[in-house]
Amino acid sequence: MNRIHGALRFCEHGTWSRVTRHRRHQSQVGRDARPFRMAVLGSGPAGFYGAYKVMQGIKNAMVDMYEQLPVPFGLVRYGVAPDHPEVKHCQEKFTEVASSPDFTFIGNIKVGQDVSLKSLANHYDAVLFAYGASRDRKLGIPGEDRLNGIYSARDFVGWYNGLPEFSGLAPRLDLGDTAVVIGQGNVALDVARILLKDVDSLRTTDITDHALATLAKSQVKRVRVVGRRGPMQVAFTIREVRELMKLPSVAFNPIDHNLLPPSLTDLPRTAKRLTKLLMEGSTSTLAHAEKSWSLDFLLSPVKFLAASSTGSQLEAIEFARTKLAGSNPFDPAAKVETSTDHETVPTSLAFRSIGYQSEPLPGMDELGIHFDTKRGIITNDYYGRLLSSMHGLDAERPLPGMYCAGWVKRGPAGVIANTMEDSFATAEAIIADWDNKTPFLGGGDGWETLKRESLANGVRTVSWEDWLRIDAAEKARGKALGKEREKFTNPHDMLGVLD
Repeated sequence: MNRIHGALRFCEHGTWSRVTRHRRHQSQVGRDARPFRMAVLGSGPAGFYGAYKVMQGIKNAMVDMYEQLPVPFGLVRYGVAPDHPEVKHCQEKFTEVASSPDFTFIGNIKVGQDVSLKSLANHYDAVLFAYGASRDRKLGIPGEDRLNGIYSARDFVGWYNGLPEFSGLAPRLDLGDTAVVIGQGNVALDVARILLKDVDSLRTTDITDHALATLAKSQVKRVRVVGRRGPMQVAFTIREVRELMKLPSVAFNPIDHNLLPPSLTDLPRTAKRLTKLLMEGSTSTLAHAEKSWSLDFLLSPVKFLAASSTGSQLEAIEFARTKLAGSNPFDPAAKVETSTDHETVPTSLAFRSIGYQSEPLPGMDELGIHFDTKRGIITNDYYGRLLSSMHGLDAERPLPGMYCAGWVKRGPAGVIANTMEDSFATAEAIIADWDNKTPFLGGGDGWETLKRESLANGVRTVSWEDWLRIDAAEKARGKALGKEREKFTNPHDMLGVLD
């Protein structure tokens, strides 16, 4: 079975043996007969998958998971679209991991602020950095940071999913009938789908109530998803585009067939399926549909243009036309060249969706951790072992006991199944290093000691039992509204459940 397909089945449908009762291929305690203690920074898929694998592979392993929000699950809770509940099934598996007496969840604590990285390094055998990507990439063009009506896709997704950071976003969806999404990945198509979907079909999901109210007033009838390259270089997956093609009363504007290969025979299986889907188009026709969307290719944004009447509201986007370089325009890796020809697209609403980026944590430099700001990842040996900034990038000398997994390890790409496989690979490196008596950190009592320090500093942390109370309260709020849950969008309200 393909490893990624197997991983996906494992995430959505598999059954995990409880880590407290059964571990396969466990390494021996070794060294001295004390537990192996690991701190995990981040409670999303990368953190939970890494914790699970290490707890399964090292006898008497104890994991403390640190999360800056009072609630767990990271990208699964705040990044997965509300109409994709099946993708969130892995939360059940994470809950199994958290039920182990060898696992401790510490929520509502900021590493680097409430507790220093140096303190963590002094009280654990290992630290696993798995905190994901906290900001989006910018286009860097005029008007981007000045005009109203321009939003980050990450902010918009966080807003409708209840991420506290973006609860006050209040996007104006009522100023015009056309939205432009810059970028052609899965997140871009998520944004398009939420804008075009019948709002009533979202009412039973866990989308926030304030998002439903705003979407109900939306005037958007057309969404243009724009990319610099062609249809053979898109980053979205078959599933995402198929959903848009099947939306009731939403039509797809056909692609110029000159941009597609004349024959599909020699294409790889996935590319062939995707191209065929794009050629077939939507089930609804433009003549009868209430809304429409398009994939606009070979356009690179140059500047955002303001409305002359206000000077502060987006009115249009100026694009430069591009062309695919090289002899084969259907090569997935084909690059583009920018021409002097420009095209102006009128719109009062735009979303940039060109990728996420991780950021360094305070205190990394002090520990000799090198963060690659250009790539937005912690420098590592591709197996998840952190490389020291003190020895230069070519020395490849791992930092004892320091590891990374997920987006902060490889960059923001792939689906949850990719993250699982990636985290398992890092966990296997940790297990191998422990077995081989590779140097680690000095060990200690982990959170048992740091808890006293945090309490003395006035930090109010959230335990797993506390989270279960917040979880129950959200489900009760949702039940009253006829939906799965209604999330709290303010940490103060989350903590209020515990008072």
